[in-house]
Amino acid sequence: MAGWLGHYRPGLLRGDVLGALTAWALIVPESVAYAQIAGLPPQNAFYAAPVALLVYALFGRSNFLIVGATSAAAVLSAAAVSGISGDPQDAVGLSAALAVIVGAVLLIAGVARLGFITNFLAEPALVGFLFGMALTIVVRQGAKLVGVSSGDGNFFERLWTILRRAPDWSLATLAVGACALALLFLLERFVPRLPAALIVLALALALSAPLGLKDHGVDLVGEIPPAVPVPHLPGIAAEDWIALSTGALGVALVVFAEAFSIANRFAREHGQEVDANREMAAVGLSNIAVGMVRGFVVSGSASRSAAATGAGGSTPMVSLIAAGLILLTGAFLTPLFTDLPEPVLGAIVIVAVRGFMRVGELRRYAALDRQSLWVALTALIGVLLFDLLPGLLLAVVLSLVLFIAAASRRNVAVLGRLPGTRLYADTTQHPDAATTPGVLAVRPDGSLFFGNVNRVRLAVRDLVADASPPSRAVVLDLTGSYRLGIPVLDTLDELRGELARKDITLHLAHVRARAERDLSHHALADRIGPHRLHRTVDDAVSEAISGTS
Repeated sequence: MAGWLGHYRPGLLRGDVLGALTAWALIVPESVAYAQIAGLPPQNAFYAAPVALLVYALFGRSNFLIVGATSAAAVLSAAAVSGISGDPQDAVGLSAALAVIVGAVLLIAGVARLGFITNFLAEPALVGFLFGMALTIVVRQGAKLVGVSSGDGNFFERLWTILRRAPDWSLATLAVGACALALLFLLERFVPRLPAALIVLALALALSAPLGLKDHGVDLVGEIPPAVPVPHLPGIAAEDWIALSTGALGVALVVFAEAFSIANRFAREHGQEVDANREMAAVGLSNIAVGMVRGFVVSGSASRSAAATGAGGSTPMVSLIAAGLILLTGAFLTPLFTDLPEPVLGAIVIVAVRGFMRVGELRRYAALDRQSLWVALTALIGVLLFDLLPGLLLAVVLSLVLFIAAASRRNVAVLGRLPGTRLYADTTQHPDAATTPGVLAVRPDGSLFFGNVNRVRLAVRDLVADASPPSRAVVLDLTGSYRLGIPVLDTLDELRGELARKDITLHLAHVRARAERDLSHHALADRIGPHRLHRTVDDAVSEAISGTS
């Protein structure tokens, strides 16, 4: 737990403090907004925010991820809770219980080392999802820059709503937002060492009242009630716990996929790695803790993580400091944010997420890998058309489809003996490798499983049909298969029967220990016989030539 504290260097403190201040300035007003989306009172955001930060800092491994309320988590929570009860008075207990259940699912999955699921999230799909997520955040925050509501719906519907309401745009609001954007870009361009977001926030707070921005029609964050988190068990009926559990798996998957995609992105940008199992457990513990203080489901925040990192934050100390600041804010300092202009907050978020719009990566896909480009664009457009949650699920499904498609396409290499050796290699890569007349030696390029074994059977059958002179034996090299499931063994037995009807024997080479155990429990073991199982391809070919088989 918090092993990073023992290696913490004082020289990192300045950047972490600046990152924490920036995260704090974003977390307070954003969390209040997300509490409203989740159908909860504003003070519940202050219950959840410091607890989520503290628990993740102690148990998580990402140096850059800021955990807390997000738009996706808030929408998920509201959807799950509204399906149980439409009474606002029930929302607090149901939302807290959902967070506990989601946290328990993630914690159990992390302990069971199911983090490998994240390996099936293809990078192009994540690039597209994060790009779409950034655009979605931009259009929602863009509404604050012009002083109108973006309404409901997907990216295009919200964008059209903003453009359609152009006559209602507030010039004062637009001026404040444009100045904030310009100042942010100028500070980052010419004085990148300074915390641009924090400077702009401080200036906005200092000038808001003297300039009378509210009187000019500029929306302000407004009054935020004080609140401090205290332990409080979700007081809901047993049947409500059961009803919430039915949707908790889906919520848990989306919450973790969102958090891990952000954590992994930042880690790779800084030459680091994150442990998916540890992250899954840490996000789970954060949700359990939040649920125990009347909060709602939390995830990783792209905008806050980007803003804190951009300000200089580089360790989980950012989350610890930010948690302390939010506790103080909830107890004593909420009036500080009363005069914060909404367009300034929107400008900061827009600048913070622009790094997720990786146009250069899409261009690289277009030049080198068109399939990856279409996958990224599909995920991106899915987010824009169907919003964050369906878009993320689409990215996950695309990744799984890519994996299954790649795994099911297995090339079957014809093997030949390298001159002067007893080694066999792919004849397409080694033209000097000599095949043995009458013996067809082949190797699937990868592990066999139910999704590709029939393709391998058909490929071997076609190679036998084209062999000249005709083959008397087929040697199947199983180097890539560490285990053999029943569907695989059944199909290999079918191949053995087809070959036997043509008076061709089947030999297996390089059968791994686990695969050999699987084979020993199948009828194929007796039908093929122990004398046709060989340590090497050379042994199998020699046996086939000798005619003793």
